[in-house]
Amino acid sequence: MDSLNKKGKMTSIFNTTPPKTINDMVMDQMCNNPCCFFCIMKEPDTSSRRSGLATCFKEMSVINRDDQQHVLVLSGLWNIAMAQPDDPEFISLGIFDCMVSLLEKGTNDRSWLLRDQNIYIPYYAAHVIGSYTMNKVEFAEKAVLAGVIPPLMELLRGKISWVEQRVAVRALGHLASYERTFEAVAAYEEELVRLTMNLASTCLDQVYTKFVGVKDDNKRSKYHCDLLTRGVGGLEMENRKAEEWASQLQCWSLYLLNCFACKERSLNLICNQGFLVDLCGMWGGLVNHSSPAGVGLIRILCYSKYGRQNISESKQVLENLCHLSRSSDDWQYMGIDCLLLLLKDIDTRYKVIEIVTMFLIDLVELKSLGDRSNLGENITKTLLLDYKQSKFRIKNSHVLKALQQTWELKVERRKREKTMSVEKIEEKRVLVNLIKQQANHVFWLGDVEEAIKMYNEALDTCPSKLRNERTVLYSNRAQCYLLLRDPDAAIRDSTRALCLSNPTNSHGKSLWRRSQAYDMKGLAKESLMDCIMFINSVTTTTTNKRVKIPYYAARMISKQMEATWMFVNAQSKFTRSDDDYEISSNEDDHQLECDEMMRQMMMMMMEKKSIASGLSTIIEEPLIVKGKNWREMERARRRNKTAFNVMARSM
Repeated sequence: MDSLNKKGKMTSIFNTTPPKTINDMVMDQMCNNPCCFFCIMKEPDTSSRRSGLATCFKEMSVINRDDQQHVLVLSGLWNIAMAQPDDPEFISLGIFDCMVSLLEKGTNDRSWLLRDQNIYIPYYAAHVIGSYTMNKVEFAEKAVLAGVIPPLMELLRGKISWVEQRVAVRALGHLASYERTFEAVAAYEEELVRLTMNLASTCLDQVYTKFVGVKDDNKRSKYHCDLLTRGVGGLEMENRKAEEWASQLQCWSLYLLNCFACKERSLNLICNQGFLVDLCGMWGGLVNHSSPAGVGLIRILCYSKYGRQNISESKQVLENLCHLSRSSDDWQYMGIDCLLLLLKDIDTRYKVIEIVTMFLIDLVELKSLGDRSNLGENITKTLLLDYKQSKFRIKNSHVLKALQQTWELKVERRKREKTMSVEKIEEKRVLVNLIKQQANHVFWLGDVEEAIKMYNEALDTCPSKLRNERTVLYSNRAQCYLLLRDPDAAIRDSTRALCLSNPTNSHGKSLWRRSQAYDMKGLAKESLMDCIMFINSVTTTTTNKRVKIPYYAARMISKQMEATWMFVNAQSKFTRSDDDYEISSNEDDHQLECDEMMRQMMMMMMEKKSIASGLSTIIEEPLIVKGKNWREMERARRRNKTAFNVMARSM
């Protein structure tokens, strides 16, 4: 659609706020058109209104002349469909036939598409179809009978642009989710699956190169800007909405693939090793955190033997699942589910056990995670499924030692402590606290290695029932490993502390320490999620109405937001300018965008994690770490205590 990239080609249809309800559709002025949608909508007589609407839909479908009102009508229908997707009135009057006709015009007649404001019509038509088919299978069946799938496939093939692909894949996903309409979609199975896989893998690059990376406002597609922002907001708002839509495009593509994977269809295509690796990088971002994205599809694949076989052969996928299982991500449980499914399958168990054991052993003391109870017990049973036999099949000495320690902790120690009296447990508690105080003293004297030995002694002495004491001991030892620049050990101990905390993943110091350790390993997403949860713990434990987010945490989030920006890979691929698009590589501009986006996304995530909405959150210092604010931040850094001093306090 290069011919549409120049602004001024068409007049914006978004100069006024679009109507939100049927009553809002009523126009103030009368017109002479007997088929005027807005005039018909204010008809008080139900029978007359229905008759008029049916005629209106037919006229829109068959009339050959252009009608400037069509775009306004479609915009109104879109609002109604979004607000009332279960209302059967328009369905019974032939709205799907009308939408199919308009889509066919848009995909088959380019000259018609480029006239006036017709370019907006396919987007709205596909969106209306998707909205009316997302809840009711009866509506989906009528849509299929009306012939919506062929024109939606044309949009999915990229006949117009990525904006139309987004609504087309959404509508097809709804149709594929119902048993009664799945086969109609599956008639295009191989092509559809290949197209959707490619779309999921490349959509971020497309959106960046064709929109977000186009810094010259005059070179952006005018109708894309209008659809994204509804005519309100400038470049920053357009970029923010484009990121949200790109994430939705990717996640809706994965949802459509899920519909086939659930039925074990096209697994030979979906389980392509390259695509499985791509799935690891699809996490929805902070703008679409309600979708499991790539890991959701991987988990579906793990329920099939063919899927498990292919996933077990990819070290990169396994490591990604392992990192997810030891994170504070909302989808942590999915990573654990995948690993347990692989371990329970005898054909894949010994392909993956030497990789996943070193991660899962840190989770054996989990009590619950979301609605999953006794998760640690389930992990323990799976790891020790054939413990005595596995010792002869596992060659890695570190894995064997880890399994032996798990056996000692969860089996042998439990037997010894089962008969331990309350008085004995209290004696142990006093002794453990004494050793911990000595370890803390040694730590502050600077002998970190000696402190680790004393924390080891305390952990060996501490009964399993004293979960709070064990939480602190593991967390303090993690701090020691951080100072020794051993991020792997710090992650292990922080994770164990977080598993023991109540509720799970709520111990603030452990979250911050693991965030730093993940940062040392270059795992930006895991570091970011832990840091957000750390801020959550800070803001929910204070009694002050005005909460200050620690400077060091705000700076960490700013760093990781930039590293995990949805378009960071696309930007690195397309930093050069070409004849079609000018992609800016100005670091200061990008940092400003990331900084503002970080503030917005961080607040959104914090709200989703139930932080009190009444808190007035204050960032202690500017978050920009490049350009003009660098010196100011260096002065602020010297004024603030280091993260070590802050987080090591009260060890």
